[in-house]
Amino acid sequence: MPSTVSSLWYIDAPDPVAVLRDHPGPDPEAAWALARQLNPERDVVPAASGTLKVWAGPDPESIYIGCYPGVTVVCSTQAALPRPTELPELLVRPLASEHTYLIAYDLSLGWGAFAQWERGEFRRSFSSTRVNILEDQGLPRVWERPHWAGEYPIELEPGEMADPQMLPFDPPDFADAANQEWLGFRYRGKFSEDALTPDQIAVCGFSLFPKGQAPALDAVPVPAVTERTTGKRGLFGWLRGRDRVS
Repeated sequence: MPSTVSSLWYIDAPDPVAVLRDHPGPDPEAAWALARQLNPERDVVPAASGTLKVWAGPDPESIYIGCYPGVTVVCSTQAALPRPTELPELLVRPLASEHTYLIAYDLSLGWGAFAQWERGEFRRSFSSTRVNILEDQGLPRVWERPHWAGEYPIELEPGEMADPQMLPFDPPDFADAANQEWLGFRYRGKFSEDALTPDQIAVCGFSLFPKGQAPALDAVPVPAVTERTTGKRGLFGWLRGRDRVS
C-alpha cells in the first residue's frame, strides 16, 4: 500500500470503480494534454509510468495521470494540502467534471485529508494529524459517523502512550474511507476479496522542468509498459512517430 497519497479525482461516471475495472489502460494523449494544462509554467515530458501502488504520492518534480472514460486521477504534490480548501482554482475543476475529490495522507506524519466539490462548488473538507485538526469545513457526511463515534480507533504500537487529545480515528484511515465511499476502492488494504486495489490502476508519468530546460523529446527514454497498460499503443510510442495519432 502507498505510504503517501496526494491525489485528485475528477468524476462524471456513476460507477468509477466499474470504469477502472473495465478499462485496463489509461489514455496517454489525454493525460499528456492535461499535464500540460495543469502546469502552464513548466515543461512537461513523458516519464516512467506505472500504477497507483507506486505513484499515488509522487515527488514535486513529477505528476502522474490516469484518464479513463468519465474518471480521471491526478497524482501531484499540489494535492497534499494541510488545508484542502486552498487548492488552486485551476485544479478544482479543470475538466468541467461533475465531482472533484481530493484524497491525501502521509503515514509517517499520521496526517490525512479529503475534500469534495460538486460542479466546482465546495461541499466538504477535513484535514488533521492524530491530535490536531487543521481544517474541518462543510457538513460532515453520513459515512463519517462511525469514525467520529470511535468505531475505528487508532491502533497504538506496543509501549506507545495515547495522547489525551488524540482523535477517535486514524486520519490516514479516515481519508482512505472517503476514497472508498466516493471511488469504490481503498489505497490501504482491501475491504473485500474482489475489491479493486491500487496496483490495478494504471497512470501515465510525466517529469516537470522549468520552462526551456526540458531535455529534447528524442533523448527521453520510452517509458516502460506495465501489465495494466499493455495494448494502449505502447503508451508514449506515438510521441516518437512510432504510432500515428489518428
